[in-house]
Amino acid sequence: AEGCGILVLETLDRAVKRGARIYAEILGHGSSSDAFHVAAIDPDGAGALRSMRWAMEDAGLNPEDLDYINAHGTSTLPNDAIETLAIKKLLGERAYEIAVSSTKSMIGHAFGGAGAVEAVATILMIFNQIIHPTINYTTPDPNCDLDYVPNEARNAKIRHAMSNNLGLGGQNATVVFGAI
Repeated sequence: AEGCGILVLETLDRAVKRGARIYAEILGHGSSSDAFHVAAIDPDGAGALRSMRWAMEDAGLNPEDLDYINAHGTSTLPNDAIETLAIKKLLGERAYEIAVSSTKSMIGHAFGGAGAVEAVATILMIFNQIIHPTINYTTPDPNCDLDYVPNEARNAKIRHAMSNNLGLGGQNATVVFGAI
């Protein structure tokens, strides 16, 4: 499968001046390459952690500021457990208080378009103050013990949200968005 998402980016003052509907603001980004293996991610989550940490630092946020994470969430045993581990390393105990869900659970993997599609989904969740669920969540993995918003959307106050894309070969990208 493939997919496409489009973001229109402009300065805040220009958008306000022309009366644009502003859905969210890009606060920070981070990217890393762990070069662990051509078809696998580093099992200790180091690359994913670097990407998320740099995005949070770029956004000027602390763990307590984050309200939601749109996980890369491919529903594969190694990826989901490693992403969960990296989130825990980044946020400590705060990781257990933040909703984490996967857009891919509903639409599949858009491969080359996944980052853009999931950025749009994250922005719309901020704008609408609704967190979409991780659907078809029936059998929890003991290594994945965070709040994955199982099977039902929920209303939530989302000021700051993170979107992860953690690709094969250790190519990692994270964007942090904020409500306007």
